[in-house]
Amino acid sequence: MGDLNDPFSPFTGRRCPEGADEGQRHTGQKSAPPLTCLPASSPRQRGEESLPRAAAPFLGFARLLRDHAFPIAPEQVAGFMQAATLLGPRSMNDIREAALATLAPSPDRRAEFETHFRFFFYGDAKPSMEGDNDDETRVKDDRGAREKENQIARQEKGGELSSALEQLSSRDFRRDPDGLGLFRRRLASALPARRSFRTTRTRSRGTLDLRRSLSEIVSADGDIPSPLLRRRQSVSRKLLLLIDVSGSMKLHTADYLKLAHTAVQGADRAEIFTFGTRLTRITSALRIRDRNQALARAAALVDDWDGGTRMGPTLLAFLSVPRFSAFARGACVVILSDGLERGSHAELEIAMRRLSARAFRLSLATPLAGDPRFQPGTAALRAILPVLDDLVDGSSLESLTDFILTLARPAPAAAAIWKRVS
Repeated sequence: MGDLNDPFSPFTGRRCPEGADEGQRHTGQKSAPPLTCLPASSPRQRGEESLPRAAAPFLGFARLLRDHAFPIAPEQVAGFMQAATLLGPRSMNDIREAALATLAPSPDRRAEFETHFRFFFYGDAKPSMEGDNDDETRVKDDRGAREKENQIARQEKGGELSSALEQLSSRDFRRDPDGLGLFRRRLASALPARRSFRTTRTRSRGTLDLRRSLSEIVSADGDIPSPLLRRRQSVSRKLLLLIDVSGSMKLHTADYLKLAHTAVQGADRAEIFTFGTRLTRITSALRIRDRNQALARAAALVDDWDGGTRMGPTLLAFLSVPRFSAFARGACVVILSDGLERGSHAELEIAMRRLSARAFRLSLATPLAGDPRFQPGTAALRAILPVLDDLVDGSSLESLTDFILTLARPAPAAAAIWKRVS
């Protein structure tokens, strides 16, 4: 990066080489030093070699933030470089203000942002990553490469232990028939529908298609034909499954993944995520038609099988990624989890309220509800019960498939049902 005391010397006090574009200078006026020195060449080609040498620090800082799960879009990086160019820059504070304005770190991560800025641009001590493994939820898209981490797997009995400690391991699913053929065939028509903004031609029960009608009149030399009508289409709502793969759900994970694969194959639009101590999108893997190959690909993507539980932080991580959060908008969201959150449930309550505001219907399917004596008595379940549309039995594939096929039918809120039961 050059001299730390003046890392942006390419921007100030340097004359552009011959043939470069310095911009026009107004005679008789005091002008600032040239903002950038761009090669006098043909239109830029993709790749870093087409960028000015002074852009390297900005790209490097953006990559550093992305490596630490800061949601930064490419447009923000371009805006960061443009803002720094407009500011001069004449001091490191200009760069810092440009980064804050364009990269927009959330208030709760402002201190972490400042620490990374000091480390990258001033060469301060590297921020400690020790706490990241315990507090920061890693988001993993199934389009990315798998992280190379080797951890010793811990054996736990499903449903008995729930912890917040991260434990990385792998899974292998048995090759047995799923018996979900009927569910796959009925799923697309059973999901709730919504009216699309796109229209289709119809012979009756529609609105006048003025554009086509006028075109028909012109083509018929002024004769008035039968009116042409259009109506808005009906499309199925998205189905979003969030599957808990922590140690307390170990006995049900295999069945949930089979259900998820069938949902992706049967629904028009379905998205599947797993969460434990990390968040992983496995939709692309489950699009493989062969179930055994799809589950093997999904097993390779997920790193936190049978580990700890951070339900609140992982759901907040899901909502913090705009592309992921868009999957929940207007969708039927079904969370397959026991709801056993360790520690404070404040983050879980916040995440569930945000999900409820985005989703068409928010449901929690817990295997604990398979016990006739079950009551939502934990602090976490009592906190999220008012925002749930459904709290149902998730102990078997039969109960889950029956519930998903009834999502289009109206039902009382979960709080009202469990108030009567208790």
